[in-house]
Amino acid sequence: MQEPEIALRTPDPAIPASAASEETATTQIVLAFDDNRLASILFGQYGQNLALIERRLGIVAEQRGNHVTIEGSRAACEQARNVLEGLYEQAKRDNELAQGDVEGAIRLAISQGSLFDYDAGTARAAFEEINLRTRPVRARTAAQDAYIRALKRHALVFGTGPAGTGKTWLAVAHAVQLYERKEVDRIILSRPAVEAGERLGFLPGDMREKVDPYLRPVYDALYDLMDARIVERALQAGEIEIAPLAFMRGRTLSNAAVILDEAQNTTSMQMKMFLTRLGENSRMIVTGDPSQVDLPRGQTSGLAEAVRLLGRIEGIGHVVFTAEDVIRHELVARIVDAYDRAAPPRPRENSE
Repeated sequence: MQEPEIALRTPDPAIPASAASEETATTQIVLAFDDNRLASILFGQYGQNLALIERRLGIVAEQRGNHVTIEGSRAACEQARNVLEGLYEQAKRDNELAQGDVEGAIRLAISQGSLFDYDAGTARAAFEEINLRTRPVRARTAAQDAYIRALKRHALVFGTGPAGTGKTWLAVAHAVQLYERKEVDRIILSRPAVEAGERLGFLPGDMREKVDPYLRPVYDALYDLMDARIVERALQAGEIEIAPLAFMRGRTLSNAAVILDEAQNTTSMQMKMFLTRLGENSRMIVTGDPSQVDLPRGQTSGLAEAVRLLGRIEGIGHVVFTAEDVIRHELVARIVDAYDRAAPPRPRENSE
């Protein structure tokens, strides 16, 4: 990739040079990318990746062939350059870019600022990643980065925050990595089936068919991160087990990666029961959204209580996600934020 051409222009030539600052000066940077095919991937279909960068960083980007001209404030242009160069290096490795990759690169550039030397070839490594057989899974926000670090360091990790922040997906990715590396013998995925009161006998079919509707998001993550044939084989062999929380009682889960999803819908006793299932050489991940509790009014969420009671115990990690970490679609973050601002204050739960 060629070195960028940089030009500084003041908005009004009548303003004395001493009055012009870097904040008011308009910077123009021209970037040229050697590989036309990779440049096409970088810019996105119909230039959608460039359009996202424009909106998020407040710059103007004009594409001509494999060249792009960036215009805006000095800081914003530097951030845009960092984003484009980082994504170009990623496109070289992966031959594709998802919208989430672009959003993640933008957030990384914003968090890093533009005051330090930037190395496009290594900057992406500032965020942690999970290496799977199918593909690497990279953190796209600072919270996701902290989450992956916590998963690697702690035997028990709580991940709390709104939908769309990647809590469950990254938890499953970490469990799959442990399974592929033979660090654990099996993966156990569980959810409380609140809507049916965990009384699933009236539903037709065998156990898997009864609980599938409640555990579909977990299946989606598995099939997204592993080859479908391997998933089916592991399910049949019992190396991957998906079950409602009620079926965890009385078990000791050793040599396993255990995930409890939608944990905000557990009762205090259910959460205590689940956490005490942790056996030798096992990892446990608990995820949930405290703002979406479906328990009967007045009943304490087991997730909220566990986070409060266990927050300072050594060996336990807790990462909190916010609307800023939503990565599903840029509109989802705005929707979550709008609901959060409109929601009345939640009454304090009775912990007695």
